[in-house]
Amino acid sequence: MVLAMLFTSGCRTLINNNEDGRPTIGLAVANQQADFFNLIRQAVQKAGEEQGFRVVVADAKGDGDTQVSQIQNFITQEVDAIIYIPAGATAATVPVRDANKAGIPIVAVDRNPAGAPADSFIATDSIAAARELGEYVIKLTGGEGSVGVIQGQIGTTPEQARDQGFTEALSTAPGLREVARQASQQWSQSEGFDITTDMLQAHPEITVLFGRADGLALGAASAARGSNRPDIKVVGFDGDIAGLQAVVDGDLAATITQPTFKIGGLAVDTVAALLAGQQVPAEQLQEGVLTTQDNAAQFLVEHP
Repeated sequence: MVLAMLFTSGCRTLINNNEDGRPTIGLAVANQQADFFNLIRQAVQKAGEEQGFRVVVADAKGDGDTQVSQIQNFITQEVDAIIYIPAGATAATVPVRDANKAGIPIVAVDRNPAGAPADSFIATDSIAAARELGEYVIKLTGGEGSVGVIQGQIGTTPEQARDQGFTEALSTAPGLREVARQASQQWSQSEGFDITTDMLQAHPEITVLFGRADGLALGAASAARGSNRPDIKVVGFDGDIAGLQAVVDGDLAATITQPTFKIGGLAVDTVAALLAGQQVPAEQLQEGVLTTQDNAAQFLVEHP
């Protein structure tokens, strides 16, 4: 019904002047090198195809300025809607404002630009999930120990939310305290390794490491092994394939599995609703799943 309404109302000229009757979604991905974003891309492409959309992907490779140019290109080519995963906090508001001026609906995924929110924001409820992860760390450690945090990009929605939830949990366990934190730029495994190596030299008392993303946590776990610290408990966040396998193997004590395929499909559903002139929620938060050796293997078989 949604597509019928779109077709009868008429579509813009599609990218490369290829008019095949399908509305076009421009998918702006922060960094296709990250498993998390790749899973969302796959979900959007699958759901888009099933619902009769053309999906055109632009990969910012982690660079905010590149992404601004890519979305400007989408606008110039008159895509029908944009699904936007911001590459960073610095220039994140510009594409939303430009799309609004052009009358193009825009749905933000994972990160919502401060000061210029999209028509709808879809993400994991990272505050609740990180709080649950913190509660698991308290249970795992008996509420005693020293925590080192490898942060994601400062100023981004997921970093802020994961910080809030985890900190709230730790506040209930006075014997488990954060002693060090350092931010990454790209949420990458190599950053996690380098940051953790330096952190453990400065704070050998650390017994728990929280990598705000699975890539950071995997780097942290590798650095802990390299420092001959098998006693350190390392936890992550995302539920990437590599992160899930590390939980199965015991290299990570836990992670939070984000429902990437559900998020990607919901983003396409939201675009369809917006193009049909329907009201959509300003925020659509999904539940993350605490993942340990008890349930990690099932998500390797079928990711939510």
